Amino acid sequence: MELKPDQLVAQAASQPLRPVYLVAGPETLHVLEAADAIRARARAEGAEREVFEAEGREPDWDALSASFDAPGLFASRRLLELRLPSGKPGKTGSEVIMSFCANPAPDVTLLIVANEWSKAHQTKWYEAVGKQGVVSIAWALKPHELPGWIERRLRDRGLRASPEAVQGLAERVEGNLLAAAQEIDKLALLAPGATLDLATMESLVADAARYDVFRLVETALSGHSAQVRRMLAGLRAEGEQVAGLMPVVIRELLRAAALARAQARGANLAAEMTSQGLWVARQAPFKRALQRHATPLRWNRLAAYASRVDRAAKGRAAGDPWVLLERLLLAIADAPATRLLASTG
Repeated sequence: MELKPDQLVAQAASQPLRPVYLVAGPETLHVLEAADAIRARARAEGAEREVFEAEGREPDWDALSASFDAPGLFASRRLLELRLPSGKPGKTGSEVIMSFCANPAPDVTLLIVANEWSKAHQTKWYEAVGKQGVVSIAWALKPHELPGWIERRLRDRGLRASPEAVQGLAERVEGNLLAAAQEIDKLALLAPGATLDLATMESLVADAARYDVFRLVETALSGHSAQVRRMLAGLRAEGEQVAGLMPVVIRELLRAAALARAQARGANLAAEMTSQGLWVARQAPFKRALQRHATPLRWNRLAAYASRVDRAAKGRAAGDPWVLLERLLLAIADAPATRLLASTG
């Protein structure tokens, strides 16, 4: 069976899991959301999840094959996720996948996630997956399809927009669905249930982009200390509270710590970033930060300091939370500035 990504998301929300899924294609947002729908359904069915990487080194196909028949440690059902960025499992991998499709284990769902995809990828293992389960290919949207996609996404988030506003947003994101989704999510927070004309849309997008915490963290990760100071001052002048900023700061630090651990064990960093929902446009700041702070220990230290900032912001620890947050962000932006974390007050 072949379904479009949005059809797969709807099916996963209402129907039990099939034995095997292939979610692939160049449209990263649709791949992520379709795969997330399968993962969510697996959690709802009480399945435990195991991930197999097939990039950057010779995959252990024997281990994957053995896992098909191995009992679950903590649950009766299992989701085995095969991350195959190239979309090419090779001869051995193809045989393992086809063998599973020919006789799938009753308590196992196999989810294959790939980034690269073309008609040339559609070989025998692909056909086997389609016969036994679901294939969902996220082809890149054509330019004329983007406004319609944006309009549907706005409706899904409870928003309406004029054709001019939709076209304006389409031109702003230049075909990047991940960027469009992020802008729409911000609009839903800033103007819930609104009907937006072009002027209102542009005003809200400009306000959201001016000094938001997401850009603040990305600026720190990118190593721009002076800009971090300016943005932090801007947020403070606009009346933001440190306690409201810290959930995003802590989340991104924990994400960086996880990437540092993956890097330390030799995992494919690009695949790891994609699995964590970091699209290509957002990966560069993390890569630069991981060059400055390469060890997981350093990131654990930064995350621990972030917890201190959070406690201070909530009145549970000593210190000016704005001063502490500035020290943290400067330490992220400039490795020598980590000495600031030893300061008191």
